Amino acid sequence: MFSDEVIKVFNDMKVRKSSTSDEVKKRKKAVLFCLSDNKKKIVVEEGKHILVGDIGDTVDDPYACFVKLLPLNDCRYGLYDATYETKESKKEDLVFIFWAPEGAPLKSKMIYASSKDAIKKKFTGIKHEWQVNGLDDIQDRSTLAEKLGGSVVVSLEGRPL
Repeated sequence: MFSDEVIKVFNDMKVRKSSTSDEVKKRKKAVLFCLSDNKKKIVVEEGKHILVGDIGDTVDDPYACFVKLLPLNDCRYGLYDATYETKESKKEDLVFIFWAPEGAPLKSKMIYASSKDAIKKKFTGIKHEWQVNGLDDIQDRSTLAEKLGGSVVVSLEGRPL
């Protein structure tokens, strides 16, 4: 059902062990998962990720960059490692995103919807799940801030809301 790489990527993103700065740079900030060509497995989508080390280098705004990775005409699962601040503290949380745009084929929506619970079971400890049905839902970062903690969130990715 899942490639081993899917679970490995999730575990790498979830575990925030103290790492060298080089290791931190290689950590994924965001990643997309898709169905394999034969529609039998969920795999890590080739080339569709943002590394922590890209931020400030090739990536200015990781959230906007993540939104641009999403295909307009097909479904995806995504993991986004959100860095945000509340009035009290700085936080980091993984967000599981189920992207199901209106333009996606019905068959694709059905397969992704029916596999969602299985992938969520593998992704233990995720507090935030977000089903998104189009760019209107996801383009505005305040929608993500709402998911993370509502009005107590004052900034996302270092940018005030």
